[in-house]
Amino acid sequence: MTDATAEWVPTGIDEEVPSAARVYDYLLGGGHNFSADRVLAEELVKVMPAREMARMNRQYLHRAVRFLVSEGITQFLDLGSGIPTVGNVHEVAQRLDPAARVVYVDNESVAVAHSEMILRGNSAAAAIAADMREPETILGNARVSELIDFSRPVGLLMVAVTQFIADEDDPWTMARRYQTALAPGSYMALSAFTWDNAPDAMRAAIEVFANSRDPLHPRTRDQILRLFGDFTLVEPGLVYTPEWRPERPDDSAETPQSNLYAGVAIKN
Repeated sequence: MTDATAEWVPTGIDEEVPSAARVYDYLLGGGHNFSADRVLAEELVKVMPAREMARMNRQYLHRAVRFLVSEGITQFLDLGSGIPTVGNVHEVAQRLDPAARVVYVDNESVAVAHSEMILRGNSAAAAIAADMREPETILGNARVSELIDFSRPVGLLMVAVTQFIADEDDPWTMARRYQTALAPGSYMALSAFTWDNAPDAMRAAIEVFANSRDPLHPRTRDQILRLFGDFTLVEPGLVYTPEWRPERPDDSAETPQSNLYAGVAIKN
C-alpha cells in the first residue's frame, strides 16, 4: 500500500464487504474502491445499465446544484454524499459562488477519509462521519453548525441514498425531521431507485446487493414523492434523472436507461 493509498483506507476497514459508496465510485470511474466492490459492480452491470444510471444521476446532481445556486442558495448539506469524484458539490457550487459552503455527511469511512483529504485548505467545506438516519446527531454537529446557518435557506441533498434505508427505519420521518430544521426558501434535491421503470432488473439488483453492507430498497413513485413532505416540487416535478431540466433536448432520450426518479422541491 502506497502512502497515497493509505490516506483513503482507514484502519480496520473490511475490504471484503462491498459498500454502495465504493460501488458507485467504481461505476463512475473512480479509484477509491476494493476488489469486492468491483466484483459487485460488474454483477450489477449484468442486470441493469448501472454505469449509465450512475452517470445520469451524477449529471442530475450537477444540474440541481447549479439551479440551487441560481436561486440564491449558498449553503448545502449533502447527506449520504458518497466518495467524491470529479465535479463534487463544493466544486460546482464554489465555481459559481466562491462563498458557498458545503457539509458532506456519510457513514462510509472511505468516503469520509477521501473527502477530508480533498477538502484540506478549503475552510468553506467539511466532511463528517455520521449516519443520515440520525438527524439530531447531524443537525447538532459542531462542524455543521459552523458552516450551516439554519436561519437562512439551505440546499438539502439526498441524492441516490434513500434506497439504502429500509422501510422499518422510516425514511419519511427522517426526511421530515431535516425539512423541519430548514428555513423557508430552502430546497431539497433528491433522487432514488424505483421499481417503476424496470421491475425485473430491480429485483435482480436487490439480489446483487443482498450481501453488501448496503441492501437495496427501491420504491414506487408515490413512495418517493412522500419523501418531499410538504415541500413544493419545482418544474418539471418528479421525473427520471435525465428528464430533470436537461441541458440538451436529446438528453431526455436516455430515460429508458434510468431507474432513478429525481426532483427538487422548495419549502414555502
